[in-house]
Amino acid sequence: MSNNIAIAYFSMEIALESAVPTYSGGLGVLAGDTLRSAADSKISMTGVTLLSRKGYFKQRLDENGWQQEESVAWPVNDYLLPVDVQTEVELENRKVNVRAWRYDIVGCNDFVVPVYLLDTDVDGNSEQDRRLTDHLYGGDSYYRLCQEVVLGIGGVRILRSLGYENIERFHMNEGHSSLLVFELLSEFKQQYPEKNIAELTELVRRMCDISCDNELNLTHLALETSYYVNGVAKKHRETSKQLFGGFHIDSITNGVHLYTWASDPMRALFNKHIPDWRSDNASLRYAASISDDEIWLAHTSAKRKLIEYVNKVSNSGMDQSDITLGFARRATPYKRTTLIFSDLDRLKSIVDHAGPLQIIFSGKAHPNDNQGKELITDIYRAKKTLGNSMRIVYLPDYDMEIARMMISGCDLWLNTPLPPMEASGTSGMKAALNGVPSLSILDGWWVEGCIEGVTGWAIANSHQQSAEKLNKSNGEADILYSKLENIILPMYYHNRQEYIKVMRNAIAINGSFFNTERMINQYVTKAYFR
Repeated sequence: MSNNIAIAYFSMEIALESAVPTYSGGLGVLAGDTLRSAADSKISMTGVTLLSRKGYFKQRLDENGWQQEESVAWPVNDYLLPVDVQTEVELENRKVNVRAWRYDIVGCNDFVVPVYLLDTDVDGNSEQDRRLTDHLYGGDSYYRLCQEVVLGIGGVRILRSLGYENIERFHMNEGHSSLLVFELLSEFKQQYPEKNIAELTELVRRMCDISCDNELNLTHLALETSYYVNGVAKKHRETSKQLFGGFHIDSITNGVHLYTWASDPMRALFNKHIPDWRSDNASLRYAASISDDEIWLAHTSAKRKLIEYVNKVSNSGMDQSDITLGFARRATPYKRTTLIFSDLDRLKSIVDHAGPLQIIFSGKAHPNDNQGKELITDIYRAKKTLGNSMRIVYLPDYDMEIARMMISGCDLWLNTPLPPMEASGTSGMKAALNGVPSLSILDGWWVEGCIEGVTGWAIANSHQQSAEKLNKSNGEADILYSKLENIILPMYYHNRQEYIKVMRNAIAINGSFFNTERMINQYVTKAYFR
C-alpha cells in the first residue's frame, strides 16, 4: 500500500466536532479549522492526534462557581473507524502498543482529509499504559511526556504503517509533537547509513541536554529542528523573537473556518447574497452591500436561540432586547476574566445612565489551575453583589456547540488578556464573521483586526498610552468602562443604524480576511511547498 500525502499535521488536540471531546480549547479548534480548510482547498494533508478516550473533562460548577471535573464518556465507535494497523513505541525500556482510529473531514468539494487518532488501549499493554491516551492533558508531567512520545514518535510510525512514505512536510502545531524529529532522524540513519550525519546527531543530543534546568524543552527542540517557524499573529512574531533570539520567525495570522462558525441565519444570508463565500472566503467582503435590516434580522435570529438556551439552562431571565456581552475562553489569570468587574459601583452607574447590560461567560480552568478556578468563583461573587442591576450567567462545560451559539448570539465580544500574553485568539474572529464586533485589548489578532469605531473598539485610548501604563489593569478597566458608557451602549440603544454599520464592517473586513482559507494558503506558499 502506498499513499501520497504531502503534509502531515500533528497536534496534541484537534476539534473534529462538538460531540468528539478530543480538544480543550483554542489550539484544538484551530487545528480542526485548519484541516477543514485544507479539505475545502483540496490540499493533500492528514491530521495526527490522540484519541482522548475520556476527553479533557466535563465541567461542573457548584452554587459558588467552584469547578469540579468528571471524565467524559463518549461512544468512540459511533464517530471513528478503527484502522487495521498497529505500531509500538518504547517508554522506559518497555514496549507500548499503539493503534489508530480514523475520522474523515470532507470539504465543500467532497475532498477528504483523514485524521488519525492514536490509542494505547490495546491488548498486550499494561493497565497503566492502556490509559496513556485517555485524558487530554491529564495527569502529571510524566504522563504528558508519555503522551508526547506516543504522538510524535508513534504518530510517524502509524503513518508509515499506513503506507504514507512520501510525506513532504511535517507541520507541528506547537511543540507537543516535536519528538517526531527523533523518529525522522532514525529513519534517515536507516535509509542513508553511509552518510555522515554527525552534525545532526549532535544537534539532537544537544537538545536532550537543553538548558531549561537540564530538562528536555520541546519548544526549543521544535525551533532547532524546523526549517520554517512562524508566530500566529504579527505581534506574536515580535514577542516570539524576543523570547527566542537567534531564530528566524515569520508570521502567519490565524483564522477560523467560516462555514463551521457561521450561524445558520448568517449562512442563509451569505448564500443569498454571496453564493461562493464558502469556497472563496475573501468574497465575504461583499457583505458590505447587505442591507441593515437583513443583517439585523439574521443576528436577532441567532441571538434568540442563544437567549432561549441560556434562560433554559440558567433560569436567569435574560432579555433579548438588552445588549449582551460575551466572554468565553480558558479561565486562567492572564486572560483576566474579571477585568470588567474591577469597579462594581461604576458598572452599576453605567447601567443606570446608559442602559441595561447583560453578560454571558463560559470557559474551563485546567484541573490543576486553582487560580483559574477562583476566577470563576469571582464571577459568581460579582453576580451576587450586582444583584438585580445586571443579569450575569456562567455557562458550564464550554464546547464547540456553546461557542457557536455565543459568538453569533451576543451583541459584543469582550477580550481582556494581559498583553503581550495573547498569541492570537480566534473567538473574536468567529464573532466578527457573524457580525459581532469586539471590544478588546490590543493584543494578538486584534492589533491587526481593530479599526477603531469601524470593526469594533480597542481597550486603549486614541493616543495610545505607554505600554507601562496600558499594562495596568485599573487603567484598562477605566477605558473599558468609558467606551461602554460613552460610545457602545448609546450607539446600540439610540443609533442602531450606526451599530449595524459596525456589525457589517466586522463581517466584510474581518470575516473576509481572518479565516483559515487565507491562512492555509499562506502556509502553502510560505512553508509547505516553497
